[in-house]
Amino acid sequence: MTRFRTLALASIPAAAALALPPAALLAQDASPLTQVQAHLRAVGTMTAGFSQTDKRGRTLTGTMTLKRPGRVRFEYQRGTPFLIVADGKRLAMIDYETRRVESWPIGNSPLGVLLDANPDLSRIAKVTRNDAQTLLVSARDPKRPEFGTITVGFAKVAGAPSGLMLQGWTMLDSQNNVTTVKLSGQRFNVPVADTAFRWTDPRKRGPKG
Repeated sequence: MTRFRTLALASIPAAAALALPPAALLAQDASPLTQVQAHLRAVGTMTAGFSQTDKRGRTLTGTMTLKRPGRVRFEYQRGTPFLIVADGKRLAMIDYETRRVESWPIGNSPLGVLLDANPDLSRIAKVTRNDAQTLLVSARDPKRPEFGTITVGFAKVAGAPSGLMLQGWTMLDSQNNVTTVKLSGQRFNVPVADTAFRWTDPRKRGPKG
């Protein structure tokens, strides 16, 4: 279960964006962090396929469903008994094989950077790459170093929200374990029901969320 915890505690070619809402273009002199914050605020929902690779090179695939603020679901490939879900308040990692559930407040995970209703990156983030095609931003809370560092990658795509397409992220935890998540087939601001973030508790055999 440890390698899946890394994604939960985080955790690139561009794909075409579908169903994008109209959005005002940023001023040319807007800072990269301002552009990232504008992108996050412009994305109410998102769906994508994902591939997750751990430090040993093992890769799993699945689908991601996101609804801001605070909700995300990582549904792993068939035959993988794991599920990661944030329901707006807490992030839960469910192991259906061992019937174990671990959960913690969303704010205690670097994934909170992507799920916050009003993201403010100025205190915790810095730009590590910014060229004509790619923008990389690394975030680490100096007050909570145990949460590790998340580096989020965006492609610069004119038709995407605020000109950015979320491509994935790399998570470095406090034990120097690295997990990389790459996204594909991104779709923004499509209908996503709140029921998508419910899950069955293997300890009680009942629905949650």
